[in-house]
Order: sequence, then structure tokens, then C-alpha cells
Amino acid sequence: MSALTTHVLDTALGRPAAGVAVRLERLRDGEPVELGNGITDVDGRIEHLGPDHLEITTHRLVFDVASYARSTGQTYFLAAVDITFTPTGDGRLHVPLLLSPFACSAYRGS
Repeated sequence: MSALTTHVLDTALGRPAAGVAVRLERLRDGEPVELGNGITDVDGRIEHLGPDHLEITTHRLVFDVASYARSTGQTYFLAAVDITFTPTGDGRLHVPLLLSPFACSAYRGS
């Protein structure tokens, strides 16, 4: 089981954001090392993104917002959303992302 899952919701359309490409990276000395990638399903989720365990070091999730916006016929201000975080080592992480054409919000979910 992946240590990290994500869920993307399109708040402008009021539905899950299916088809968003997401990449998980570990940052070492400022350089990214890809740990996994995926595309959100019809429910806007990726259940298996990366390894079963994340080191307690800096990681980054990169969401390809521009491609998603084009696929839905929307114009977005943001081309990508990068969320940089450090796991605390207390188990599985769920990181939801709420998208709209001019803003986004992310949080540590459960």
C-alpha cells in the first residue's frame, strides 16, 4: 500500500478532477528524485502513488493543472501546483487538492 494518496476536486465544476497527472518527488540537496506518478481516476483519486514508506525528509507533489484545464475547456491561472512537505512518520498521508481557475487549496487529510 502506498504511503501517500491524493484526491483532486474541481470546485469550479463541482466534481472530482479526473485525469490530473501527479508526480511525487523526494528532494535531496534541492534536486528532485521521482518516487512515483499517476493520473487521477474518475473520482479524482490516486490511491497508489509512490512507495509504501516515505522518509522523513522533504518531498514534493506536482499537479499538472494546465493539461487538466485544457482537457475540460477551462482557462486556469495556475499551470501547475507544487506542494512541498515533510512527512512526520506517523503513517499514511492523504493530501487533497481543491482547484478552481484562479486559486487552489491543499491540506493534510485523513
